[in-house]
Amino acid sequence: MTISGVRRRPQKYPDELRERAVRMVLEIRRETGERTGVVTRVARELGVGAESLRGWVNQAEVDSGRRAGTSSVDAQRIAELEREVRELRRANDILKAASIFFATELDGRPRR
Repeated sequence: MTISGVRRRPQKYPDELRERAVRMVLEIRRETGERTGVVTRVARELGVGAESLRGWVNQAEVDSGRRAGTSSVDAQRIAELEREVRELRRANDILKAASIFFATELDGRPRR
């Protein structure tokens, strides 16, 4: 569990390997100007899945502002806000049910 209380799946690859692989892809792209095949070569060299590495590179580009999309920080904040909304709606439903219960109790009319 993380500090926020959300369970995360165990990661298949360590963060250091992810960062190194992304850095390698971006450096090769910058040095050679080549865009195709780089991810597959680096993935094979490091023993990681090509699609996993492609996703990491895409997310790194989004996080750095080079590609459009939702950054990791924004995605995390959105998830936190959605969780808070769910909790508040649940609390609201409980309060509504309680107010209906007490309103009928204090009404004085016999129950059906």
